[in-house]
Amino acid sequence: MATQSGPQGRVLFQTPEEKEEEEPSQRRLGKLTVKYNRKDLQRRLDIEEWIDGQLHLLFDCEEEDIPELEIDIDELLDLSNSEQRLKLHELLQECGKPREDFINGLLYRIKGLRKMSGPLRK
Repeated sequence: MATQSGPQGRVLFQTPEEKEEEEPSQRRLGKLTVKYNRKDLQRRLDIEEWIDGQLHLLFDCEEEDIPELEIDIDELLDLSNSEQRLKLHELLQECGKPREDFINGLLYRIKGLRKMSGPLRK
C-alpha cells in the first residue's frame, strides 16, 4: 500500500477547560468574518499600506518626520467626490510636492469600497 505525502489532518485533544477558553475568541473571529468580507478587509489594508508608502514619498522623510495626518477612509466615503478632493487638499497642504497624483490614486482606490461600521458589540 502506497503512502501519500502532503498535508495530513491533525487531531488535537483538549481538556474541557481549554475548550471553553478558546470558544469565545473563535466566535468573535467568526462574527468578524461574517460582518466584513475578507476581501474588503484585505483591500482596505492594501489601501492603508499604499497611503503610508505614498506619504513617505510625498514628504520625502522617515515615518517619524511625517506631519500628523489622519486620512480617515470612512470619513472620505461619506463625502461627495468634490468634497473628498477638497478634504485631501486640506490635509496635504503642508506637502511641498505635487499632490494631485496621490489624491487621484487614493480616490480611484476607494471607489466601491464599503464603509466599515464601528467595533462589534456583544
